[in-house]
Amino acid sequence: MGKVRVIITNKQKAVKIPTGLRMLVRRCCTAVLKMENFKESAEISVTFVDNKQIKQLNKQYRSKDVETDVLSFPMGDKGEYDLDRSTGALVLGDVVISLQKAVSQARVYGHSLEREVGYLTAHSMLHLLGYDHEKGGIEKVRMREKEEQVMTQLGLPSTSSYVLDEDEE
Repeated sequence: MGKVRVIITNKQKAVKIPTGLRMLVRRCCTAVLKMENFKESAEISVTFVDNKQIKQLNKQYRSKDVETDVLSFPMGDKGEYDLDRSTGALVLGDVVISLQKAVSQARVYGHSLEREVGYLTAHSMLHLLGYDHEKGGIEKVRMREKEEQVMTQLGLPSTSSYVLDEDEE
């Protein structure tokens, strides 16, 4: 695998970023790329925002007027990505994480903020690589399995198993 460059920007003040969180995001991006046998150098942008900012982005880009936890903006299509000529890296896209939402979800699910942000990063990275869970079914299950595989590799395994709701089967 080539070099992995993760550009992290903090555009929020609602949540103090814990020590090591940025490194965890970088490790998570790298783990997903390794798992997917991504051979090239890659560049990913990760931005931390608050609930108000992510709600605005969700409305602007997805016509959904609600706050969400993470948004993915892939730069590629069917494995074809833009090339950053200055570095030779493929530009995979942008990940936007609401740290406010991550804090509240970590409380709801009973795990650490690190586990939640790692999971959201893995989830978003899979979107950047072309995975889609929106249609449900086997693709959703496959994506969940890959997310959990990465989280286990990073030492942040789930405290419960993933089970489909009846309406998702």
